[in-house]
Amino acid sequence: MQYYVSNGAEIAFSDITPASGTGDPIVLIHGFASNHTANWISTLWGKTLVEAGYRVIAADLRGHGLSEKHHSPDSYSVTHFQEDIRNLLDATSVPRADIMGYSMGSRVAAVFAVKYPERVRSLVLGGIGVNILKENINPELIAGAMEAPGLESLTDPTQIMFRSFAQRTRSDLKALAACIRGFDRILTTGDLSALTMPVLIAVGTNDSIADSALGLRNELKNARILDIPGKDHHSAVGDKVFKQGVLDFLKSRP
Repeated sequence: MQYYVSNGAEIAFSDITPASGTGDPIVLIHGFASNHTANWISTLWGKTLVEAGYRVIAADLRGHGLSEKHHSPDSYSVTHFQEDIRNLLDATSVPRADIMGYSMGSRVAAVFAVKYPERVRSLVLGGIGVNILKENINPELIAGAMEAPGLESLTDPTQIMFRSFAQRTRSDLKALAACIRGFDRILTTGDLSALTMPVLIAVGTNDSIADSALGLRNELKNARILDIPGKDHHSAVGDKVFKQGVLDFLKSRP
């Protein structure tokens, strides 16, 4: 594990190169309440991409995993996340990379691409559809789930889902509550229409959280859809159809 400092937070990351050569770099951005190990290493994404010849750079977002955790929403504005990814590229001496996110990580990837398009070779948006144009699932609902005294005190299915996942990843619950409250940037149709790099939208066919992949594709100039059959928001992450679809997409992009 390596570390760099970005906007007042120490960020943990892994940088894995293939056996031969340096490989084209791909930056992986995990989802809310996850971390790079749970999202990308345990699911064998790292192994898959490295064996295919790519250099895998994956960070724990601020407030997650082994990165520094603050308890103020001000520490989790989209500007901080944008700059964290830019600083990650600078720390690894990567001028331009493929960027792949999942769920909240896709939101971070997209806002980074809007701010720094020259540094994005292609974009993979996993676990998200047209709701990228909307606010995250009610921030107070999710923050309330993180601040509840225990899982047994919750009755709302969405709250139970997020709290149970956060407990499985041994997350800092106060940091997650601050994070969901602080993520303050909603993309617009104008933002999306300005993106010209190749985009892959990958969503499970049973994903009730992502919303319409087709609706998102229609807002982008150079996008395609990858359906992940029979998978929901969580089970799609490590699916073999998802992995093969991303490998095919990366081979085909300029």
